Amino acid sequence: MKLFVYHTPEAAPAEQLPDCAVVIDVLRATTTIATALHAGAEAVQAFADVDLLFQASDAWPEAQRLRAGERGGQQVEGFDVGNSPLDCTPDVVEGKRLFLTTTNGTRALKRVEQAKTVLTAAQINVASVIDYLKAKQPETVWFVGSGWQGDYALEDTVCAGAIAAALWGEEPADLGNDEVLGAIALYRQWENNLVDLLKLASHGQRLLGLDKEKDIIYCAQSNSLNVLPIQQSPGVLVKYNGEA
Repeated sequence: MKLFVYHTPEAAPAEQLPDCAVVIDVLRATTTIATALHAGAEAVQAFADVDLLFQASDAWPEAQRLRAGERGGQQVEGFDVGNSPLDCTPDVVEGKRLFLTTTNGTRALKRVEQAKTVLTAAQINVASVIDYLKAKQPETVWFVGSGWQGDYALEDTVCAGAIAAALWGEEPADLGNDEVLGAIALYRQWENNLVDLLKLASHGQRLLGLDKEKDIIYCAQSNSLNVLPIQQSPGVLVKYNGEA
């Protein structure tokens, strides 16, 4: 297994795809995806474009859909919910499909949607991702951070480091680029103080300015949920059931 970290979707090689892509947007898209699926959502369908989301969701029964949208940290006008994982309670999402668009995370999913396997990771479900990668041993693994509008994001890198640290040194795990070692070092420095790291991060600062401290605290929890979102078809994520 050869591991690569790319801090943003733009940084990933344009003409290549890995055997397994792990998309990360800790604040907050992949945390929301994991939470929604754990709470009983039928699926999460991701869109980079709001208009395309409306077209697809219009074809879905109204009682079985939720439009979840965020731009700049704020809920998109006309949507049912924003991008807070705290909104994804069973009474809200159970049995429904979440049609999701966000500033950063859904763009990263679009970049790698043609990979053989696509997973999403957040701090709350890193153990599920680690277990899958150890079991399946894909030849190449990309950890693709979502960043913030094309820029580096600490919270995505530390999550990639948490997963890579558990895999590094295991045969045949290998470091594909220097960014993997940097991510591991960041995680080892901050693993016992992730709330403070996420609050220091630039996007954490934005969320604090929007009175979203509870979101940050939730997103900083390690392994609070046993759930693995996996792409079923391009852009559609479901809860992994242990098959193939």
